[in-house]
Amino acid sequence: MGKPLLKTDDSVLNTSTNPIFSDVLETQLGRRQLLKGGAALSAAGLLSSSFSAIAQAATPAPVSLGFESVPLSTSDTVVVPKGYRAEVLYAWGDPIGIKGKMPAFKADASNSAEEQAVQAGMHHDGMAYFPLPFGSAHSKQGLLAINHEYTDDGLLHSDGMKMWNAEKVRKAQHAVGVSIIEVQDLGGQKGWQVVRPSQFARRVHALTPIQIGGPARGHALMRTAADPRGVEVLGTFNNCASGPTPWGTYLTCEENWSDYFANNGQLSEDDKRYGIKATDAGYRWAEVDFRFDRQINPNEPHRFGWVVEIDPFDPKAKPIKRTALGRIKHEGATVTIAQDGRAVVYMGDDQRFEYIYKFVSRDKFNRYDRKANRDLLEHGTLYVARFDADGSGQWLELTHGKNGLTAANGFADQGEVVIKTRLAADRVGATKMDRPEWIAVHPHKAGEVYCTLTNNSERGTDGKPATDAANPRAKNVFGHIIRWHEASNDSTATQFKWDIYALAGNPERDGDKKGNIKGDIYGSPDGLVFSRNGILWIQTDVSTSTLNQKDYTGMGNNQMLATIPETGETRRFLTGPNGCEVTGLAFTPDLKTMFVNIQHPGEPASERSDPAAPKAISSWPDGAQGGRPRAATVVIRREDGGVIGEV
Repeated sequence: MGKPLLKTDDSVLNTSTNPIFSDVLETQLGRRQLLKGGAALSAAGLLSSSFSAIAQAATPAPVSLGFESVPLSTSDTVVVPKGYRAEVLYAWGDPIGIKGKMPAFKADASNSAEEQAVQAGMHHDGMAYFPLPFGSAHSKQGLLAINHEYTDDGLLHSDGMKMWNAEKVRKAQHAVGVSIIEVQDLGGQKGWQVVRPSQFARRVHALTPIQIGGPARGHALMRTAADPRGVEVLGTFNNCASGPTPWGTYLTCEENWSDYFANNGQLSEDDKRYGIKATDAGYRWAEVDFRFDRQINPNEPHRFGWVVEIDPFDPKAKPIKRTALGRIKHEGATVTIAQDGRAVVYMGDDQRFEYIYKFVSRDKFNRYDRKANRDLLEHGTLYVARFDADGSGQWLELTHGKNGLTAANGFADQGEVVIKTRLAADRVGATKMDRPEWIAVHPHKAGEVYCTLTNNSERGTDGKPATDAANPRAKNVFGHIIRWHEASNDSTATQFKWDIYALAGNPERDGDKKGNIKGDIYGSPDGLVFSRNGILWIQTDVSTSTLNQKDYTGMGNNQMLATIPETGETRRFLTGPNGCEVTGLAFTPDLKTMFVNIQHPGEPASERSDPAAPKAISSWPDGAQGGRPRAATVVIRREDGGVIGEV
């Protein structure tokens, strides 16, 4: 997620003059203590001992990791620990299961756009499992909601991008978005299967009608010739991470949406801040779909960059873009219920020097009436994080009329605040972070939250923002994981204390590149999910131009690890095939089945495959007999039927 070239050029778009806490942490603790990460911060008093004691007072004893680490690997396969098995469930091009519309995948990529609309999309990403029936804890039958982030047009079309036309654009638009599929464990050798046909089978893609909700609904900046009222938009795409809600809906997040827009004229401040380029970024949609030509449709970019809520249980329900949660390059949307019953959503903006956000709902979650929660994300307060050098932090409110967010400063109303979220966050003085990605809330400790900061090789270089307490490494090629504790263990609090949980790295490298991991090494942490038993799962996204090269020499393919926050113990659980990213994670309620997504196996450094040699890097999962590599959802279980990860 958030890699260069086609997905995003990852250039620095944040040129604000927000305060930088350069070298403060190093001055207070010294370099050696800094490398000890969270332990050093606690010892120095940056994480209040009384605060920690409160957070841990009623915490269950941590589980122990019960598997042998797998080694680093460059094998073109999914490797899991001894005693586990991994099986492919749902790959790009597989039919989703709509009755009478179940075209098979064609290995030569000759499926039509219409067929792609009822097949699995490309590049599986964030994912969630919803037990069937709704409200149950069924671990043998449920729905999977799966993101499809972007396309590799070198694989999607038989001849790649030659003879570019409207049919190819439609096929690409149908290959992104979301799948809703029904899955069932049939037992024995059959195991988990996609149920076909299924009344729940559904694709949401770049041409699906989607409602606009929240303060930006009907706003002048959301109106277009095709939608003069500004209340409905066609499509969602570049769907990266995600989050299930306690009321049984799915939040899918629009990340690098700016890469699809062409703009052959003057760039506005908003264009520049969100990374819209002077020309088409490479997907070439704007050549035949003029919605994506910024000069023809200047407001169309405002209609993307949102969190989209989908009801997986109702195929007829129209998805809704929840604009109260802000317009950024959303990496994920992690939902928790606060002590007072309000919903809290944590979100990262995945680009260098961008911010961490949270949204607190106005109304309370009703666990007894699902319909009462239908618009829970429609109203509330949006905040952005400031991480101070002394280990404290503030959630800065992004509300019109407060903190300088006034008409005089370019924010006419709350609709304009959320449409220009990045500019609003600049204005209030948020802390520039090293690519905020997934966020996970500890299931046993109220108010304890973790966020992956994948990397930032530009930190402290060539006039770019210097290191600060929360982002302590210049040329941060390996990334880190930051953790914060909300005041009084209350997720709605506006104050918190923070520390650094882990500095990723390679022990073969010098200086701070070694990191402080207690166990198996990794770099570029991205996916981050807690299982209900308190194990924190870390997935990596080392770019294909860096895999096993440069600072990552000898570190193999991307991987997934498990760690125990109370001890820091970290073990490698899975390695993926060549050229892939390991992403997306979901569990059945009994924790005996894990679903993991393998994204873009075989992806070259350019991120676009050569249609003449589609298997040059990988032939996973179909092997030599297959026509091309395919992203896929993998089912992982223990051979003895036990709980994943535990002893």
